[in-house]
Amino acid sequence: MFDVAVFGSLFLTLFVIMDPPGITPIFLALTAGRPAKVQRRMALQAVMVAFGVIAVFGVLGQQILDYLHVSVPALMIAGGLLLLLIALDLLTGKTDEPTQTKDVNVALVPLGMPLLAGPGAIVSVILAVQHADGLGGQLSVWSAILAMHVVLWLAMRYSLVIIRVIKDGGVVLVTRLAGMMLSAIAVQQIINGVTQVIQNS
Repeated sequence: MFDVAVFGSLFLTLFVIMDPPGITPIFLALTAGRPAKVQRRMALQAVMVAFGVIAVFGVLGQQILDYLHVSVPALMIAGGLLLLLIALDLLTGKTDEPTQTKDVNVALVPLGMPLLAGPGAIVSVILAVQHADGLGGQLSVWSAILAMHVVLWLAMRYSLVIIRVIKDGGVVLVTRLAGMMLSAIAVQQIINGVTQVIQNS
């Protein structure tokens, strides 16, 4: 039987972690300068990549981490360092000249992973799948995951309207703002990872 409490709990958890409103300026900054058609495609690609990564870790997450001998804190620190590199590019304006290669990479990294399918979301899904009782529990968990990705796609897809309003000058401002936000997220993720390493040692 479908469990509304499980669905609501995981959906809210993922909403806070994946943060559709917060991802909007970062998406706008990373895709600035591309044609609208390309931006829409990148929004869909990013969500599909994130869903694919989350689904794989939902099914095989603990086994993958155990096989690679990778701890959750190590995953958090690695994701934080990757985000920090992207944030520095945004802050210094190195992403202002988009290329066809970047069009592909931005949807995969950092948007799909680790921004959307980051360590926090991955760990939350692994735990939710492990603790779900029976078919109804699993259905509730996967429904919440799917619903969250639909919300993410809608947030990015319709954020493109903002670009038409704010024009080029606004895009530069949003890019710098996104760089600051992303650097703060990255540093916090690294701090959380290091804290967990110290606590577990």
